[in-house]
Amino acid sequence: MPEPRVWFMTTGEAGYRTQARGLARSLSEKAREWVVGLNAPWRWLPGTLAAPFALAGLDPAKDRPTPPWPDVLVTCGRRATAVSIAIRRASRGRTLTVHIQNPLTAPAAFDLVVAMDHDRLVGPNVISVPTALHDVTPERLAAAADAWSDRLKPEGRPLLGALLGGATKRDPFGVDQADALLDGLLTVRTDMGARLAITPSRRTPAEVRTRLTQRLAGDDDAFLWDFEGDNPYLGILALSDRIVATGDSVSMVSEALATSAGVEVFGQPSGRQGVFIDGLIAKGLLRPFIGDPSPHPPRSPVDATEVAAQAVRALLAARTGVSG
Repeated sequence: MPEPRVWFMTTGEAGYRTQARGLARSLSEKAREWVVGLNAPWRWLPGTLAAPFALAGLDPAKDRPTPPWPDVLVTCGRRATAVSIAIRRASRGRTLTVHIQNPLTAPAAFDLVVAMDHDRLVGPNVISVPTALHDVTPERLAAAADAWSDRLKPEGRPLLGALLGGATKRDPFGVDQADALLDGLLTVRTDMGARLAITPSRRTPAEVRTRLTQRLAGDDDAFLWDFEGDNPYLGILALSDRIVATGDSVSMVSEALATSAGVEVFGQPSGRQGVFIDGLIAKGLLRPFIGDPSPHPPRSPVDATEVAAQAVRALLAARTGVSG
């Protein structure tokens, strides 16, 4: 089957862009990105109600997509739904529209909706996946392993990786939580005979980074990224034998599960994050981090992006009558 013309579109939020980009570029390396916005009042309406006005009501400060329309349009985030529906109509159904996450409007307005299990969204054109989509591919992990092995995993010693997010409205992440996390990490590191690599994010509070810096000062078996130089995030994913991620970020947990490492989550998130984490624990894909040094059973990487890509390819093949 010839490579389709693929666009991916969001209103610019980083997490949405990552998910849309991951799916789009698994379909075509030439996938084109559009960052769009809608003027008021259309951006406040459900997608099906705003769609008739979406193309005329685009924010002129952002991208303004025009024909020829693509073969596949991938969108993510509620505020991109109206533009997706409008392009589907403008193309007279020739553009196959794929929306990631619950669109909060009728799923039938799209050709395919890729929802997460905890969305509990059902429909004949809805598929559910256990983790968020992303662009952490085996190829990117292999390249990161080559680039970071000398710095993170010298002499082939085991590596314990930690991915830090930040606080949420309901779930704090301060010095007390940082101490509890680091105490557990040091216990597991000793049992593994491993090195420790920690990467904070821009959302990690400054007092947490300061506390970790103080406690790890002079520790030759610990690497703590200080925001200087290249971000080791992909290297930690690629090289860690065990990964601990804070539970505030669906994306970090999903990307950790794209590796074959044992994955644990620190903290007890509430709300939708909590439902997401509890579902993965119930499936045996991760476990809570309590400083337990016992090893994880082997597991295969979880690749929700490829599951979604296969569903899109099947729809394209059905349209063209050509097997993918």
